[in-house]
Amino acid sequence: MLLPSLLAIAMSVSHAGPSAKAPALAYQQFDPLHESKDAKDARMKWFREARFGMFIHWGLYSVPAGAWQGKDYNNAGEWLQYSAQIKPRDYEPLQQQFNPVNFDAEKWVKIAKNAGMKYIVITSKHHEGFGMWPSKQSTWNIGHTQFHRDPLKELAAACKKEGLKLCFYHSIMDWHNPDYLPRKPWDDRPIQTPNIDKYVDYMKAQLKELLTNYGPIGILWFDGEWEDTWTHERGVNLYKYIRTLQPNIIVNNRVDTGRTNSGASTSENVGDYGTPEQSIPANGIPGADWETCMTMNDTWGFHATDHDWKSPELLIRNLVDIASKGGNYLLNVGPTSLGEIPPGSVDRLAQMGKWTKVNGESLYDSSPSPFPKQLHWGRVTQKPGKLYLHVFDPTQPILLAGLKTPVKRVFELANPKVTFEITPSDLGPVVNLNGTILPDNIDSVLVAEIDGAPRVETVMQMSDASGNIRLDGIDGEVHGDTLAYEPAHAALGFWTNAGDSVSWKFRLTKGGEYNLTLQVACQPDTAGGTFEVMIGSQTVTSTVPATKDWNTFVKLDLPAITIPSSGDYTLTVRASKLGAQALMNLRSVTLTRK
Repeated sequence: MLLPSLLAIAMSVSHAGPSAKAPALAYQQFDPLHESKDAKDARMKWFREARFGMFIHWGLYSVPAGAWQGKDYNNAGEWLQYSAQIKPRDYEPLQQQFNPVNFDAEKWVKIAKNAGMKYIVITSKHHEGFGMWPSKQSTWNIGHTQFHRDPLKELAAACKKEGLKLCFYHSIMDWHNPDYLPRKPWDDRPIQTPNIDKYVDYMKAQLKELLTNYGPIGILWFDGEWEDTWTHERGVNLYKYIRTLQPNIIVNNRVDTGRTNSGASTSENVGDYGTPEQSIPANGIPGADWETCMTMNDTWGFHATDHDWKSPELLIRNLVDIASKGGNYLLNVGPTSLGEIPPGSVDRLAQMGKWTKVNGESLYDSSPSPFPKQLHWGRVTQKPGKLYLHVFDPTQPILLAGLKTPVKRVFELANPKVTFEITPSDLGPVVNLNGTILPDNIDSVLVAEIDGAPRVETVMQMSDASGNIRLDGIDGEVHGDTLAYEPAHAALGFWTNAGDSVSWKFRLTKGGEYNLTLQVACQPDTAGGTFEVMIGSQTVTSTVPATKDWNTFVKLDLPAITIPSSGDYTLTVRASKLGAQALMNLRSVTLTRK
């Protein structure tokens, strides 16, 4: 995964079957770079239906569990060797200390299945270079530990039994192999003739073992592609090699270079889907398949002192938010060196499973929301003839803003006998709860049966009779890679990309001079960034003030502006210069007529 320092910034913002040989296809016989749309749609079908998967970061780093020589390294986990600058010869003794005697593949897979997960992605090799299967290519693997078992083979059998797809994470970067370049500054092994091409041959030989000995693999999830020894040409070659071994496999975009902050790729790059990390793109990744990978606490690999757990409420709502934008949620667990998934993860997954068991119809094989902006009361997923209304906040009016398709009836998914009245309004149909207490305080799902495909028109926000208007973050149209609405702060956050902006289209009933006020928050060590507010031909600039923390909002008054007449306008806020980590959290912009 990303460097710990980058993670901190981002956060403040076919199941496996029996072993079988893959068909020996030559590149000229099978060209994955010129795949038809129908062929790719068929290959991606299971992924698009799945919506929810388990990420497993497990390796030697689970032995020190985030500490080295008595010092705790926050957020290190699988990055401990890097964070503590551990020489390979000092790291190698961990191999004989690793003995996961409590590992139970069937138990792991059942935990995932009962949570509602449809696939598992496990680290076959992370950046430490240690193989989690008995590879014949070196001795730096689990086959040369006290364990004497193959956990990947056992997981393959368990996944086949329970009907989950088995997938492998494989790091391109390798801190142990002497032929990998570049070496880390603290790696004092003699440099004789390191050869990146020799390393690539080694990596391909290991990948061939993984793709010929464990049955059909759903995904190869690459990572560690950002160092300059890995090139676009190498990425294309590796992608083609993988798909000649298993033509139906899915390969993420990190096989190649060119990944953006959102996890998407440029059109010139190979890879089947985008991989945003620790964040949810505000608008998804339109026109592309994607998957948000995220930790349950702060680390990927097991860290003994990391108890900063996300709440079940946040995890369930993240899952729904991602599905409503057309993505998948790959949620991580970091097993211990004994082979156990930590209780904090198990408990949260069990609670997610209670929700998915009742509401899975609204999640799996669903399509994204037809509404152009997020809705104040929750999220929407859809299937033909049905809108699934995920109600996070039943105190808000359940307004289907701009929906023009007739709604035939609305009922609870958990109990279809409970139905609701629909009232028309100028802004769209309103679902009347009429005092009904919804069954789930995290996300109660209502089903709106509609007459045909959903047609939605954008609803223009209007000022009040005095000409005043408040533009809330949730109603803004976000442009960029990282900026997104954070329900926990009721504000736009994750503003870590200087190119991101937010805009609102609205209608003023009166012209005149207007006071301009923003509600902002920014912790002191990040304050000082600058931004612009643009409306019509006018631009106002300001500096972000320090507040107590990211959740302490203050009113920031900007110079007054003159809007000559009533009419339709667009107001845009964009960064000029970021602070140390980000720009700010933005809750609202208010125009008050003098």
